[in-house]
Amino acid sequence: MADLAEEEMDNPTFRSDTVLSDVHLHCPSKRHLMVRLNAVGQPVFLSYFKLLWSTEDLASGKHVREITTGREQQSRSGDELCDKDRSNLKEEGELNSEGVEALLDDDGDLEVVRRPRSASDLQEEDLLRDIVCPVILMKGKEDAFEDEEEECTCSDVVKIEHTMATPLEDVGKQVWRAAFLLADYILFQRDTFRGCSVLELGGGTGITSIIMGTVAKRVYCTDVGEDLLAMCEQNVALNKRLMEPGGGEIKVKELDWMKDEFCTDPEAPYSWSEEEIADLLDHCSVIMAADVFYDDDLTDALFRTLYKITHNLRNSCTVYLALEKRLNFTLRHMDITCEAYSHFRNTLNDLESLQDGKMKYTVEHIKPDFCQFLVYERIEQL
Repeated sequence: MADLAEEEMDNPTFRSDTVLSDVHLHCPSKRHLMVRLNAVGQPVFLSYFKLLWSTEDLASGKHVREITTGREQQSRSGDELCDKDRSNLKEEGELNSEGVEALLDDDGDLEVVRRPRSASDLQEEDLLRDIVCPVILMKGKEDAFEDEEEECTCSDVVKIEHTMATPLEDVGKQVWRAAFLLADYILFQRDTFRGCSVLELGGGTGITSIIMGTVAKRVYCTDVGEDLLAMCEQNVALNKRLMEPGGGEIKVKELDWMKDEFCTDPEAPYSWSEEEIADLLDHCSVIMAADVFYDDDLTDALFRTLYKITHNLRNSCTVYLALEKRLNFTLRHMDITCEAYSHFRNTLNDLESLQDGKMKYTVEHIKPDFCQFLVYERIEQL
């Protein structure tokens, strides 16, 4: 027994670190309701993400209002959110003349409420950050979202179930900024995608596919893992009303980049039928992926999958890739680097230079200076 213990100490096994997305901290929700535990025991939260115009106007192609970019839009949004949160807190008695007062819940536990700062308290360069104060509510409070339902109409809010922190292998269950950036571009170029057949790789929670579903004819939202795909399917159901004006359809399917073929086992959940595969290959003209470039092996597998699928498409196709550059200090380089992005760029260059007699790929960089239609923090690294 002692020899076994010594052997284990000499060969330690480390689990991957917990990865946290902070997107939910910058959405206009005051609350994030824990609705359930998923199949692996992770808390699942429900968050609201606000659209800056309604889906009825998206479907008709009309502008509800003039959407501005830059500091003017962000600062105005931040002011409105702060004022609303502050007034709500005062109405609920959570603030007194001396500041934030301590509250006790039904069990006598202390609840600490963080008072939102007004935009006037911030330096001008900090106005890009929306100030919100999430409060986690436990499952069981049936009226937890009554206030939000009154404030948000069905046509201007995307409801997403997600986790807040996961191991690296489960990051698809979180919401990431690049998904919002790609969603913004879809709404900005909605006429380009109207009526298209679309494939999303690594769809995760499904938020980008849901936005695409407001303008496209059919979207195949794909990822791997039954628990993740079940969450994605739930999000599609939660937002079905957003697709109804334009008649869009979203199908949640499994697509494992590590495998050579589509999953067609009728006994497997989220498998493909032969008719669906034929429909994809005959009609798909857009492929998209957001924030899937964080692991070199997965990046290689994604580009292999891209090549195989585009090689078999009947028509030409445009691929839209969105990502966030994540800078890290590494001991190997003794410097701040972005190795995942570097590997992505190298692999993308290899694909562009590929010549096999049939396929030709051209790469174009799209500057992220288009209008913002979802409330989130658009940082320079996107």
